[in-house]
Amino acid sequence: MESFIAIDFETANQHRSSICSVGVVRVEDGTIRDRFYSLIKPNPNFYCHWATEIHGINYYDTIDARPFPEVWKNIEEKFSGLPFVAHNSSFDEGCLKAVYELYN
Repeated sequence: MESFIAIDFETANQHRSSICSVGVVRVEDGTIRDRFYSLIKPNPNFYCHWATEIHGINYYDTIDARPFPEVWKNIEEKFSGLPFVAHNSSFDEGCLKAVYELYN
């Protein structure tokens, strides 16, 4: 597969809906064409020490961040038309499902 959109979520705690950052890269014909990264105010908004140890993001980093629906709107506008892939797809897919259930 030479054209795809790669996505990666980080979470603040054990809740899959607690996305605190997202990174997205658009690859077309094997070349990076676009990239996006954003911190996100997680829901629920608390951090477990083990999560912060993994990704280095803490409460103060996301205190003024936008909530997931606002960030996702930007992603949908810029990144579509190709299959999404993820390194740990079961985790990332679970995060996406959890925030959709939370906000819809």
